[in-house]
Amino acid sequence: MSVLSESISLHKTVKKYYLSLDKGAECQVTYIWIDETGENLRCKTRTLNKEPTGIRDIPEWSTCWVDGNLIEVTLVPVRMFRDPFTLDPNKLVLCEVLDSNCVPIGSNQRSQCAKVMEEVKDFQPWFGMEQEYTLFSLDGRPFGWPPQGCPFTGAHCAVGIDKVYGRDICICHYKACLYAGVKICGTNAESSQLAVGDRHSFWGESKWEFQVGLCEGIEMGDHLWMARYILHRVCEDFGVVASLDAKPIKGNIGTSGCHTNFSTKEMRSEGGLQFIEEAIRRLSKRHSQHLRVYDPHDGANNMSSFHDFSTATAHRNVSVHIPGHVCRMGCGYLEDRCPAANCNPYNVMRALVETCLLETAGEDDNERETMAS
Repeated sequence: MSVLSESISLHKTVKKYYLSLDKGAECQVTYIWIDETGENLRCKTRTLNKEPTGIRDIPEWSTCWVDGNLIEVTLVPVRMFRDPFTLDPNKLVLCEVLDSNCVPIGSNQRSQCAKVMEEVKDFQPWFGMEQEYTLFSLDGRPFGWPPQGCPFTGAHCAVGIDKVYGRDICICHYKACLYAGVKICGTNAESSQLAVGDRHSFWGESKWEFQVGLCEGIEMGDHLWMARYILHRVCEDFGVVASLDAKPIKGNIGTSGCHTNFSTKEMRSEGGLQFIEEAIRRLSKRHSQHLRVYDPHDGANNMSSFHDFSTATAHRNVSVHIPGHVCRMGCGYLEDRCPAANCNPYNVMRALVETCLLETAGEDDNERETMAS
């Protein structure tokens, strides 16, 4: 057994004993932030002498940032959650990262998104995001897969040990998010299409999805990032890796996405379908620009053609989808199916509201500067 395997298999009852020790009036606060890659999360913990009642009770803190040079940056708390790992009164705190001039640094796009959300607050923009992920064993194979490779089974929302692997992780993540106060609203087993010649099969044994929402404005990005953090922490306890890569497995296998549901008060009101269709028309004119924002690795996500925009009602193999019940009701929301699983939600949200609510209708791609730069 490797040293890493031994570390993961340490008896969990030992941990429970130490967690049960009385800690007096002190509170542990874990600061969480997006690192230099724009995709990974980091954290560190400090002690406060009493439980914070709100975000203003949590002080800023410093850490190091590697961006060519090793520099000091400031962690600024922006959203507080309960800690499902060490329990009350301890907290998890999502932070922005500022440089020495108090300017958001590198991949931290939250402040720019917040400014745009403030501009469109009268529209009451609501979001829901569907985060797909794939579980891997420490040997690099998808969790539960045999050494010979893909077992060619599985289906969307499948049930059964021969069809899905890792349900315990999915359940524990869901419960941990609810405890923390993350607005998680659902989960299911996922599948991807596997093309073998002219035949299409589905694999999904180690692929899952959770949904976060409904959230208004900047809250959506905060809750999704915290849900991602909690997922990685839960996976630590199970000795597996959760991948948010858009193309987690090489070969002719479908990608992982973060489908984004979006609406405004006009879209949700009677007769709102006309506003949904207008938003889709605007999105069609900025399709390639949106894909560059949605996919951090430019083209790794092949869920939608980079060049060809498509839309339909009650049909999901398109760029933007109108659910069937929305069409029947004449109001509701649209689903943008283009964002990759490893997208930055702040950039996705910002791009949607800039195109659908702020940009001049009909303006050509070449006449506008790149979004979320």
